[in-house]
Amino acid sequence: MIEVKNEHELQLMRNAGKVTAAVLKKMTEAARPGVSTWDLDAIAEKTIRSFGAVPLFLGYGGFPGSICASVNEEVVHGIPKKDRILKSGDIISIDTGAKLDGFCSDAAITLGVGKVSDEAQRLMDVTKKSLYKAIGLVKPGIRLGDIGNAVETYAEQQGMGVVRDYCGHGIGRTMHEEPSIPNFGRKGTGPLLEAGMVLAIEPMITAGTWRVRQLSDGWTVVTRDGSLAAHFEHTVAVTAHGSEIFTAFE
Repeated sequence: MIEVKNEHELQLMRNAGKVTAAVLKKMTEAARPGVSTWDLDAIAEKTIRSFGAVPLFLGYGGFPGSICASVNEEVVHGIPKKDRILKSGDIISIDTGAKLDGFCSDAAITLGVGKVSDEAQRLMDVTKKSLYKAIGLVKPGIRLGDIGNAVETYAEQQGMGVVRDYCGHGIGRTMHEEPSIPNFGRKGTGPLLEAGMVLAIEPMITAGTWRVRQLSDGWTVVTRDGSLAAHFEHTVAVTAHGSEIFTAFE
């Protein structure tokens, strides 16, 4: 069952969304050659707590960071480390979230570090555009399968791989609520969206195969063929006339 939030609850989620948006904005400024993913995590945690919020990821299932920092072939759930130093040409996917006044927000961005390859830039552009194509469909009366279909259709038309093993989700009082939101699907299938539902939509796209594997640390997910991966996400509310992005910062 997909929970429908009332206006008061939606306002609390807007407030939480502003915190996560502020973190991602800080990340765009801080992700530079010579910076470690540990440094980025420290900046993120400090930013979240400055709003009186708590890091949503820290301690979740035992995860040790306030951000997931996934570099190059890492798709999601990369652990921040002191010895993982960013260099020019890397791309880094940063996923983060905050909980404020009992409600959550969750968002992700992939950033180029220094000068990146044309392939890397194209992958980031396609992944980001696939997210906005999905968000552009969100309104009451569409079906959940339409969202995944929009991501899958666009990314595959561009020759990219669409990760199947991980997906978006509903969000509210907890980070993961119903429904699961795959980045693939058939139009006209799945539950109908209603105003007041809040979704975390998050395409994970690769420059090669969609197949992934988890590393021995129990968290980090990488592409099986070593190809680059990108990840973009927003917390999005269904409104009476369309959608509202709670984690927008650009």
